[in-house]
Amino acid sequence: MIIVYIIIIIGVLILWFISGLRVVNQYERGVVLTLGKYTGTYMPGLHWILVGIQRMIMVDMRITTVDIPRQEAITKDNVPVGINTVVYFKVTRAEDAVLKIENYSYATSQYALAAMRDVVGGVELDNLLTERERIAEEIKKIVDVETDSWGIKVTAIKMQDIELPAGMKRAMAAQAETEREKRAIIIKAEGELKAAENLQKAAELLGAVPGALSLRTLETIEKLQPDPSKTIIFALPVEILEGLKSIATLKKEKNKDYNI
Repeated sequence: MIIVYIIIIIGVLILWFISGLRVVNQYERGVVLTLGKYTGTYMPGLHWILVGIQRMIMVDMRITTVDIPRQEAITKDNVPVGINTVVYFKVTRAEDAVLKIENYSYATSQYALAAMRDVVGGVELDNLLTERERIAEEIKKIVDVETDSWGIKVTAIKMQDIELPAGMKRAMAAQAETEREKRAIIIKAEGELKAAENLQKAAELLGAVPGALSLRTLETIEKLQPDPSKTIIFALPVEILEGLKSIATLKKEKNKDYNI
């Protein structure tokens, strides 16, 4: 009987020893509490604790992603917007994350939400839409300062989506359409100005040569292909008639030179 008791006791001791074995993965840290008091942090590897006296709390040291669902905030110019935010953070000191905060993941996301509302409330809608990265970086700095004492490092905060009221969307679409029309009118006016400048230069060149303007007019008339059932009336300026007269005079002078 004594041998049986010894075997049972040895078996219980072996099971008790095996139950105290803990494996800490490479991406984890093991925070050990002895009789409720912090006694150390175990690095990755195989460790043993006194079951019933010691307790090991595993802490994931990898970057954690927390998606904050759409939350409403009011900008400085009193425009309500819905913002969807994502917080990226990691634990840098496992013992602080366990001992100083009850639920570091939930606390970090809630603090980021409060900071987001404070920062958005201090900027106008136009700045919120055009400077999203800068505002997100400002929120990150505010949250990082507070969570540093918890052993948490905020790596990034991203504002994924900013939802505007329906009326504001229509107003912005109308404004964008007006801006596009404005640019189109300006471009068209610049093109007409350039064409007018080129026409002015061409007219000056044609006017400097006797009869050139008349010849240009005749070429234009020749290119026309009017409908036989229609009559086209041209109002020729005096300059063209004088040009034709100059051409006729030059032709007569050349004929006289040939006769001589």
